[in-house]
Amino acid sequence: MARFDGTVALISGGARGMGAAHVRGLVAEGAKVVFGDILDDEGRNLQDEVGESTRYVHLDVTSEADWQAAVATAEKDFGPINLLVNNAGIVSYGPVDVMEPEEFRRVIDINLTGTFLGMHFAVPSMRTAGGGAIINISSTAGLMGYATIAAYGASKWGVRGMTKAVALELGNDNIRVMSIHPGPIRTPMTDGMSDELTMAQPIKRFGTAEEVTKLMMFMAADATYSTGSEWVIDGGAVLGPVIDIPQE
Repeated sequence: MARFDGTVALISGGARGMGAAHVRGLVAEGAKVVFGDILDDEGRNLQDEVGESTRYVHLDVTSEADWQAAVATAEKDFGPINLLVNNAGIVSYGPVDVMEPEEFRRVIDINLTGTFLGMHFAVPSMRTAGGGAIINISSTAGLMGYATIAAYGASKWGVRGMTKAVALELGNDNIRVMSIHPGPIRTPMTDGMSDELTMAQPIKRFGTAEEVTKLMMFMAADATYSTGSEWVIDGGAVLGPVIDIPQE
């Protein structure tokens, strides 16, 4: 029996990058997956690639109607949801006195409110399923500060805090809620970033989307006594820079 036989997963931001890796990894292990994005061409191409165990839906994570439709598709085609991965997110750069308030609100709406809406609409289905796991993708920017991404950092700290609050709410429903905090991962979001950014951390490279998927699947299937917890996958970036101290 495959590791995720009987799992019905819903993934946001699933058309490319980490989300697409999550789709491929779960299907390879037996899951049925509904995944959504606003990148419809890429989403449909991924569904064609992965096959009949998936359904692609248009999902703007700020739209309540889109979330309701995504949950309805999962229940109609595969059954109640027992795994939710809130993966969709954006980053926007600019000092606090330069970034427009409208742009700040956009980042918060997608990254933080979108995660709330995913849980809000998926939890009743998960209760019907008898429980499951919610995995919210935060960031190392939800653990430490980075200059020029105040909106992104605020959203990811918010995801971290909301994860803990909801874990307390849903324990009695047999629903575990956890957050993943990726550091530098090579995805379309980071394609323009130099490898030099990783030279001060212990593991001197960007991570891969597939490495995050392996952690996500461990959390979903094997970390059965963990909830409200934060899982860091960053090559040691949050530890601080590697400094060679001269020896006397």
